[in-house]
Amino acid sequence: MIRDAALPGGLVAALRPLGPAPGFRPAWRALGEAPFLANPFYEAGYALAAAPAYGAGVDLLLVADRAPEAPGARLLALWPFRRARARWGLPLAVLAGWMHDHGVLGVPLLDAREPARALAALLAAPRALALSPRLLMPYLPTEGPFAELLRAERAASGARETRVWAHARARLALDGLGPEARGAALAHLSARRRRKLRAAGEALEAGGEALRLDTADEPAALAAALEDFIALEAAGWKGRMGTAIACRPQEAEFLRAMTAALGAEGRLRIDRLRLGGRTLAAAILPRTGADLWFLKIAHDEGTARHSPGVQLVHRLSRDWLADPSILRVDSCAAPGTELAEMFWTGRARLAHHLIEAPGGDPLFPLAAALERARARIARMRAEMRAETRTRVRAARQAEPPDPRAS
Repeated sequence: MIRDAALPGGLVAALRPLGPAPGFRPAWRALGEAPFLANPFYEAGYALAAAPAYGAGVDLLLVADRAPEAPGARLLALWPFRRARARWGLPLAVLAGWMHDHGVLGVPLLDAREPARALAALLAAPRALALSPRLLMPYLPTEGPFAELLRAERAASGARETRVWAHARARLALDGLGPEARGAALAHLSARRRRKLRAAGEALEAGGEALRLDTADEPAALAAALEDFIALEAAGWKGRMGTAIACRPQEAEFLRAMTAALGAEGRLRIDRLRLGGRTLAAAILPRTGADLWFLKIAHDEGTARHSPGVQLVHRLSRDWLADPSILRVDSCAAPGTELAEMFWTGRARLAHHLIEAPGGDPLFPLAAALERARARIARMRAEMRAETRTRVRAARQAEPPDPRAS
């Protein structure tokens, strides 16, 4: 659906489908190059690569200084979303920010020059376009510049919001640290942990070859490294279970398209821990300025007892501490993910926000109450699954050794 509406201050609200070649792509790319807060998952190259696999039913809410496709148009805000005619089991329409398996931050792209104006216009746009006045923005930071901007906008407009599923995920945070403090960012690792890391590395090198890090960041090298990553993952349990990328053609095509798009812009790296000609672990990391996003990791199951994935993250972390151009690494992982939390003590604090568009909504209190109830049930289910996994692991560890294995 295509729709435009006038907003105060000479701005235009626009509704556009997430298509393969939007006429406003140059303006979209320009907005993503200098946003108020980086979100690689909503930038043009990444989002358009993800659209065939994950973009069914996704629309774009835009704010511009004229029709987005017009020559010289400047985008002030962009937010991808899906329209749900019912939620919480009732016919309460909501605009839900676009999330998928490889997109885990819901901050809209806002013009860094006028972020307050851009956010206010974005939140006013649904009503101007005759859309639902209820916006569900998932994975928003609850602290930092965007959180402060949203609080100021809410105070100015008087519109309401409610937060659900507040949580934190691991992040390597080096902002404002000098060389000495950066060098101490892994000092929390215990002596026992350091001995285990050293012993595992020595075990992997027992054949006489040294482990090495290989970083691909040029288009041709990235394409080859991605195929290596896909093959590595497919050789493990995900391949046996049918959940590996190689078993999901749409996901594989997304990663190839994303790698080509971001690689051409110099904004992607694939890091591999290698032993001779063999890849033991690999990670895919988009980059936005001083930020890295730890999108995916895979490891070689043949050397799993020596934790090659842990070795990769440890060695990468040490390299990043020595690189002043890197200030933050977001794990993109669920809370409690051991691999990330083992090394990174920083936390990205996030929550899903149900936001009322300015102008009032008599059904907002009901919607907010239902969203909180839904979140409580989802959290209880997640805790039950986690407890089950813990019990299964404990039971396996308590099993006596199989005499046939000796």
